Amino acid sequence: MIGGLFIYNHKGEVLISRVYRDDIGRNAVDAFRVNVIHARQQVRSPVTNIARTSFFHVKRSNIWLAAVTKQNVNAAMVFEFLYKMCDVMAAYFGKISEENIKNNFVLIYELLDEILDFGYPQNSETGALKTFITQQGIKSQHQTKEEQSQITSQVTGQIGWRWEGIKYRRNELFLDVLESVNLLMSPQGVRYLKVFEPKLNYSDHDVIKWVRYIGRSGIYETRC
Repeated sequence: MIGGLFIYNHKGEVLISRVYRDDIGRNAVDAFRVNVIHARQQVRSPVTNIARTSFFHVKRSNIWLAAVTKQNVNAAMVFEFLYKMCDVMAAYFGKISEENIKNNFVLIYELLDEILDFGYPQNSETGALKTFITQQGIKSQHQTKEEQSQITSQVTGQIGWRWEGIKYRRNELFLDVLESVNLLMSPQGVRYLKVFEPKLNYSDHDVIKWVRYIGRSGIYETRC
């Protein structure tokens, strides 16, 4: 079924390599690196045929997972296995990154021994795997700038409502807002709740015209 499974980083270096059939050699590893990862044009198809060898690949962050075969296999089954493999690795050691794969390469080989049997996918349910592979994954302690900014936004409540680098000839905005005003009055005409003095009468309702002015500072003012 699946002749081999390879995991590459963004440079094309092999991080994990497991060959299940003799018809897959070292040249298959180099062929995928040259024709897909280092290709001059972006490869959009998830299936690439090179020298009668089929490469089924998915990408997670800067990591490539490629299943290799020379047989006529069920493509849906191969991709289902690759996505399941990603879910299993994420369940064991979190984010799929080069550092996490290097720190957990022994665990990944143990998982491959259980998930694939001579190239045939077996049980890939995370709950079942954790019953007999109890080793805890090593999670990376380093965080990217994007992850740090997300954490900062969650803690401080910072909202990036104004993007940087946006310039206009006149950096201002005018909005006309019409709001209805409800008044509470007694049968004798005594006003109990006075919210706004009407400045514009429209039909039977009291309507006030508001103009909100946003200046160069980014702070808006409400004028009526």
